[in-house]
Amino acid sequence: MDNKISDSKTKELSKKTVKELVINEEEKIKENDTGRKALQKEIYTFPIIFFGAVVYSFGMNCFLRPLHLYSGGMMGFAQLIQEFVTRAGFTFDGFNISGVIYYIMNVPAILISLKTMRRRFIAKTLFVVTSITILLSVIPIPSGPVLDDRITNAIIAGLICGTGIGIILRGGACDGGMNIIGMLLIAKRGKGSVGNIGLVTNIVLYSIMLFIFDPATVIYSLIYAVFNSIAVDRIHTQNIASQIIVFTKLKDTKEMQVDVMGKLNRGMTEIDASGLFTGDEVKIFIIFVSKYEVNRLRRIIKNHDEDSFIVETPVTRIDGNFEKKIA
Repeated sequence: MDNKISDSKTKELSKKTVKELVINEEEKIKENDTGRKALQKEIYTFPIIFFGAVVYSFGMNCFLRPLHLYSGGMMGFAQLIQEFVTRAGFTFDGFNISGVIYYIMNVPAILISLKTMRRRFIAKTLFVVTSITILLSVIPIPSGPVLDDRITNAIIAGLICGTGIGIILRGGACDGGMNIIGMLLIAKRGKGSVGNIGLVTNIVLYSIMLFIFDPATVIYSLIYAVFNSIAVDRIHTQNIASQIIVFTKLKDTKEMQVDVMGKLNRGMTEIDASGLFTGDEVKIFIIFVSKYEVNRLRRIIKNHDEDSFIVETPVTRIDGNFEKKIA
């Protein structure tokens, strides 16, 4: 009886120690996540997010704008403002001002995100928004649609622009506008997706546009928005979750637990088991992570136990306290 009580106290002390170590690890990561060092670690992502900005801007100028269709979200409002300014007689010598308007409209959204988002996210987002503003102003707009069929042009525009936005989001940045607001809502509620939130916003925007433009323009713009949303969520893997089951024969897994929970900020469920054939003691860990965290988790596990057995299962839905990591 005394041995059982002693074992129980030892286990509780061990768990308490692990928890304290995890908290210390998280605090170290938070300290290292701010300032110049954090940006230096993230410098390799800037070419990736710039490529995403190029893809998005190319889709906008070469496929969407020749159709005289309208993007969704904040960019859609920027296009509307440009349309009203042009109708008022201001041409700006053919210079496309929608990118500049888009940049100005993004300032409040970025200021709001300063309170909840990391500094490196804000820095990369500013870089993306600035890049998009410049690219939309310098990439030439064809005089007519690239393809003869208007629906095909709208679908291709949506897929290209959505792919660009997805690349940007996957790089830990944002193209600004409603996507920042969408990411803030996901971070707060833990539900939804950037693409779906943008789609709901676009429905409201295009409903307003029905009173200004002909129905065909609104319908084709909505087709663009739907395929844009699909492409965003396909590329933006933070919206996809995975269940990871780890089998390990390590006697002491404390360091591995601290690494996983401290570096990924994810909980773990531990199960004590044994192999039916060998009779060896085995520890099983169940972990739920976002799709883009899987490789990081695998590296952490293999760093501690090269012989570990790892099973990944895609998860379509998680209800409960599961944090969607977005940046």
